[in-house]
Parts: sequence; structure tokens; C-alpha cells
Amino acid sequence: MKKAHDENKFGDCVSEANSVLSLDPSSHAFRLKAKSFICSCQSKAKEGKKAIESCSEVLGSNSNDADALYNRAKAYIVEEELDKAQADSQKLHETENSQRSGELLEKINKLIKQSKKRDYYKILGVKRSADKSTILKAYRKLAHKWHPDKYDGEEKDKAQKMFIDIAAAKEVLSDPEKRAKFDNGEDPLDPEEQSHGHGFNPFQQGFNPFGGGFGGGGGYQFKFKFN
Repeated sequence: MKKAHDENKFGDCVSEANSVLSLDPSSHAFRLKAKSFICSCQSKAKEGKKAIESCSEVLGSNSNDADALYNRAKAYIVEEELDKAQADSQKLHETENSQRSGELLEKINKLIKQSKKRDYYKILGVKRSADKSTILKAYRKLAHKWHPDKYDGEEKDKAQKMFIDIAAAKEVLSDPEKRAKFDNGEDPLDPEEQSHGHGFNPFQQGFNPFGGGFGGGGGYQFKFKFN
């Protein structure tokens, strides 16, 4: 169980912990230990709802369990329940006042601030736990829907803005390094947060999802603006 946990084999970790539970389901100590591993492994696997349930059971026995608070806070992030994540991280920081608790609280505070600006997950309509194929599928669907060549007049202006937002979301969430920055509360396309940044222009970077009629020679030059 511990070996699977340490080797990031989260499915094996949960299976082995459930096996431990079946050996002696009446033992409170056995159950708490197994549930603690399940809580941690489900949180690390980004199985938000399951992790919240398992971690909450551990916290029901000990409301100050630091590992359960840490893992439940991270699970709340996956489920985009940032206020609850913040509450758990604040309690964790009060409990152990460690580097990990401080870093987690700082990350969540950044995410809350970020959520009031541009949220690339919401733009594409995907969860924070979405894999790359899910992200690209959502991107292609929305890019086709909001392609500015399909609109005229005022609707075209709206489509251009939507298309740029969709392109930005795909740019960030399909790139592991940029996505990691965003997941830590930093927008890699915001020039205010990136001292070397100058905004994002999808066409200068070769962005052309449909091949023709809307590339760099199509007369469109979009720049991102951040409030």
C-alpha cells in the first residue's frame, strides 16, 4: 500500500487499501490508516469527489489530521471549490505552519484571484483534471463554433473575442509547462505576470486551426488584453 503510494501507482494504492479494510473492517485503527492512504492516492490521482469523501471520513475521526486536510484541499481545487480549499489550507497552516501548508495556501489564494480574471478551464468547459485529448476535443469543437469567418457585423466582433480566448486556453492547457504555471495560479499569457511577455498572438505563432482563409494572411491580427 505504501509502496504503491510512493511509486505513484494510485490505482494499486486504493485497491490495496481497500483490501486492508476488508481484513478487519471493525478495527478503527486499521480503517483510519487505510482511509488515509485512499484519501491521499485519490487526491494525487485528481479524483476530486472520491478524495473529498475519503478525506472527510478521516477528518471525521480527527479534524486536525494534517495530511487529510492537505489532500482534501487539493481535491477541492480539482472540483473548483476554491473557498472550501482555502478553508482547509488555512486550518492546515494553523495546525502545522509548514512549508507545504504555506505554499498550498499561497497557491489557492492565487487561484481565487485568477478565477476572477481569465479561467482557461471554464473557457473550454473542461475540468481541471481533464487530460490533453479532452482539452483538444473541446478546443476543436469551440474553435469551429466561434470561427470569425462564420459571422458578420457585431456578431463577428464577439466571435473574434471568443476565438482568441479559445485559442489562448488551448495554448496554455495543451502545453504541460504553461498548464503547470496556470494550475499554480500564474497566467503564462498575462504580460503583467510575465515580465518578458508581450501578450499572445495566435497567428504570429502559426496558429491556424482550419488551414486556410483565416491564417496570418487573412488580415486578422489579434492581441490579448488582460484586465
